[in-house]
Amino acid sequence: MAKEYSREIEWPTVGLIAAVYAVLAGLVWFHASLPWWVILPIGAYCTALHASLQHEVLHGHPTGSRLINEALVFVTPAMWLPYHRYRQTHLSHHNDANLTDPRLDPESYYLLPETWAGMTGLRRILFEFNHTLAGRMAIGPAISIIRFWSAEFRDIAKGNRETAKAWAWFAAAAAITVWLAVWVAGMPFWLYYLLIAYPGISLALVRSYCEHQAAADVAHRTIIVEASPFWSLLFLNNNLHVAHHTRPALAWYKIPAFYLAEKDRLIAQNNGYLMRGYGEIFARFFLKAKEPIPYPDMSWLKKL
Repeated sequence: MAKEYSREIEWPTVGLIAAVYAVLAGLVWFHASLPWWVILPIGAYCTALHASLQHEVLHGHPTGSRLINEALVFVTPAMWLPYHRYRQTHLSHHNDANLTDPRLDPESYYLLPETWAGMTGLRRILFEFNHTLAGRMAIGPAISIIRFWSAEFRDIAKGNRETAKAWAWFAAAAAITVWLAVWVAGMPFWLYYLLIAYPGISLALVRSYCEHQAAADVAHRTIIVEASPFWSLLFLNNNLHVAHHTRPALAWYKIPAFYLAEKDRLIAQNNGYLMRGYGEIFARFFLKAKEPIPYPDMSWLKKL
């Protein structure tokens, strides 16, 4: 997929990156004098927002230099997804013809029908819970880490040097986080992980829960969530997901204007796959899966 990089420095993005790191540094430095109920929501929000900023960077923002962009978000608060692997898999995800395909879309949460049919016991129960929004937030990070890391380590064991290189960079980024939090600020690692890293991943997974749906028409697979400022900032307007897939190189703060100008066309394009905020998503799917886990109709997907 061709990449477009900003020709000018996008200062709103640069400022937001600086603010995220500054707030996280303050929470960690003053952790001993702050109650957990202050650290957890603010830390989780900033960690999830950092993930959104990494997404912004892999789409060519906020400067014309890929090296500078990636350096700006190099240190990883969440410590779960190597940036360079995220970049590779996410750009593959932007091949819209493969959206939701469990064989070809690396961000699909569906399973092949035969895979699901062969799954039994506790594993099946965990997958069913993970398909509700409550489950996605509670155990989704753990399931994502186990599944993704296992596949990655198998890939490295087979000799994939690019994957190994991505994980080497990730190890360095995570080491900086641990050094700053544990050795410099004196925050126990378990406390950092339980109050900041893990809940940050949980919050980030809210966005992807309804992001795509299985549908016969590829254009009908991507959602629009007309969210409040709280969620829109957290996800950098990626909740207007059809707009993002239509203009993936558009800076996050320019997406709302594009959406408003093209709203009728975009809603018609995705056949009205629209939610009136994340409150609607929580109300409808917190304890109920939005769709089956096995892909509902394999005839909708391209033949391999």
